[in-house]
Amino acid sequence: MTTIKDSVHDHIAVEGVARDLLETPPVQRLRHISQLGTVVLVYPSANHTRFEHSLGVYHLADRALGHLGVEGRQAERVRAGALLHDIGHGPYSHNIEGLIHRHTGKYHDDVEGLVGEGAVARVLAEHGLDPDRIAGIIAGDGQFGQLVSGELDVDRMDYLVRDAHHTGVPYGTIDHQRLVRELRFVDGDLVLDEGNVQTAESLLLARALMNPTVYSHHVARIAKVMLRRATERLVEGGVDPGRLRRMDDHDLLVALRGREATAEYARRLDQRRLHKRAVWAEMDAAPEALRTADYEAVRGLEADIADEAGVEPSHVILDVPPEPTMTESTSRVLVNGEVRQLSDQSTLVGALRAAQRDQWRLGVYAPAEESERVGNAAVRALGLDLDGSRVRDVRSGINTTLDDFLEANR
Repeated sequence: MTTIKDSVHDHIAVEGVARDLLETPPVQRLRHISQLGTVVLVYPSANHTRFEHSLGVYHLADRALGHLGVEGRQAERVRAGALLHDIGHGPYSHNIEGLIHRHTGKYHDDVEGLVGEGAVARVLAEHGLDPDRIAGIIAGDGQFGQLVSGELDVDRMDYLVRDAHHTGVPYGTIDHQRLVRELRFVDGDLVLDEGNVQTAESLLLARALMNPTVYSHHVARIAKVMLRRATERLVEGGVDPGRLRRMDDHDLLVALRGREATAEYARRLDQRRLHKRAVWAEMDAAPEALRTADYEAVRGLEADIADEAGVEPSHVILDVPPEPTMTESTSRVLVNGEVRQLSDQSTLVGALRAAQRDQWRLGVYAPAEESERVGNAAVRALGLDLDGSRVRDVRSGINTTLDDFLEANR
């Protein structure tokens, strides 16, 4: 048994298949993948890694298995899946995952090739575990896959607590010990036991509050899309997307610094000389067709904005986040002996869904010296209906109506 001191869960005992997996290269690589990517440019102490998080997920899975009375080989499968669940992540975690998927068809939880070969496969074989079943657990398949990837998964429990701890933002400090203790299987579904509607709501609320404060903070978003744009140029310059997927954060930064087409982006990210918000528009201001635009359409719109503003096309970045979702609202809880979805039991769900919609923002970003021109051009080129809605004044940082915005930039 190996005991590891963790900043969140104190001492974590790692044994069995997890202990042997710990030293494999795919797991050790996670030491060099940041948990929150560009969020560290907002919260300097948010420099924790996917390695720490994977240990935490393993720990909570092990605790959950104990409370559920799951033992033997099935328990070892879940422990292995918990420790390995993030080995498919590319550099900077989710920041460039969409780009990697567009070129490879793989998301971070598509790990069949990673668990089915090399050191990981050898360890699993030594413990009599089938790599395909481990990959299925990581993907959330079957009854026990719900523990690792589902509405009440231990992945979510760990990252909320860990991200809150390292950013210093208190909203993610859920009672994860109670959540783990109250998990039950009912007819193959993972649910929270009687008397835990508020416990489920706490998970929902924590995620809803952490999103605008941490995960979608505007500075982190700007840095993320700049990193993504630079990485796109790497791929366009001949870097194999499959190789990119296996890089860590340091590999990617070195690659960006070493090419003329991406060196300026690398310098800006290194020195935190980020683009500024030219437009920061609410959901109701953006036409539906714009909110659902695909990658090619977005690139075309960026070119239109640049042409309208008279700036280089590479200086305009249009950031259209996906429409908000709330996976946690489908969590299941026992109420008077009946399994119910949290969304059917909690009035809080509706309020949080409305809040998510209110928090959604479309962003247009450009270098500081061009942001005003780009902002005015974007309003016209994108057909934004900002009359009466609120946007970000790029100079003073205050909220104004469209009329005030345009007046301030004449």
